[in-house]
Amino acid sequence: MSSQNLDKIYDKISSVVPEIEWKFHAPIIDKINKLKKEKDAVILAHNYQTPEIYHGVSDISADSLALALEAAKTKSRIIVLCGVHFMAETAKLMNPSKKVLIPDMQAGCSLAESITGADVRMLKEKYPGVPVVSYVNTSAEVKAETDICCTSANAVKVVESLGTSKVIFLPDHYLANYVQKNTKVKIISWQGTCMVHEKFTGKEVEDIKKENPGIEVIAHPECPPDVISASDFAGSTSSMVKYVKENQPKKVLLVTECTMSDNVQVENPNVQFIKPCNLCPHMKKITLNKIYDCLKNETNEIKIGHNIAEMARKSVLRMAEIGR
Repeated sequence: MSSQNLDKIYDKISSVVPEIEWKFHAPIIDKINKLKKEKDAVILAHNYQTPEIYHGVSDISADSLALALEAAKTKSRIIVLCGVHFMAETAKLMNPSKKVLIPDMQAGCSLAESITGADVRMLKEKYPGVPVVSYVNTSAEVKAETDICCTSANAVKVVESLGTSKVIFLPDHYLANYVQKNTKVKIISWQGTCMVHEKFTGKEVEDIKKENPGIEVIAHPECPPDVISASDFAGSTSSMVKYVKENQPKKVLLVTECTMSDNVQVENPNVQFIKPCNLCPHMKKITLNKIYDCLKNETNEIKIGHNIAEMARKSVLRMAEIGR
């Protein structure tokens, strides 16, 4: 990569990445972007990745649904998923013939870890005949026990597509509450939560609004109900990005993982972002050096047993067919 191209990247993210940090990031960004071409690789990054990854080396940066859809489209030999483990598994399910790598195998997810395939089987025995909708934030083992997956972007649409009076909805309790308020279908929920979103409180949001008159508050549906009630808009990460882009509020609070505000700010320089910082420790396990190492050595490959993969793929493909 030429120094001119590196300068363009830094010009874009200079408002959120200090120059002293950029001096360390630039050489490894250059190496990764050269290595991608040599290896015929594509890098997919979730919205919660740091700006130097999101804007510096990623080919596609998006929410979990878009990453799953883009994984299915790629012609590249290797997919490097910069996100957490369930996202890399989902990319593998959508593209079984590709080599899918994750920079850190320990990048987990509190939601995905809150439920197992055995738990789902227990629920199906307790509620025979009731279809299971699983949030994409689940393991392949759970997806294999699922009728259809969803994301926060299409959860209501997926639930209503089944044409039933009730569904089992897993594993996020707060997202289940959000869906229940937006559909007449009875939701049977699980008690999983996101360790980042559950930390926010309605009082915290109200205090920020008092300190910042006119601020617009946008919350993720994984937040507690009092947070959503105190907000002006609730939606998936992609919906949050779209809201800021289309409405250009003078001042905004994104009630979600803190790094996302940096990434959205880069694209919306005229918007002032207030950032109460709750970071995802799992997402932050992904670094430029780990991306380079896993791509160079083609390590940390995602592998899923054939039977689980076949069953799990069906639920993810059904989600993809529903779209947003």
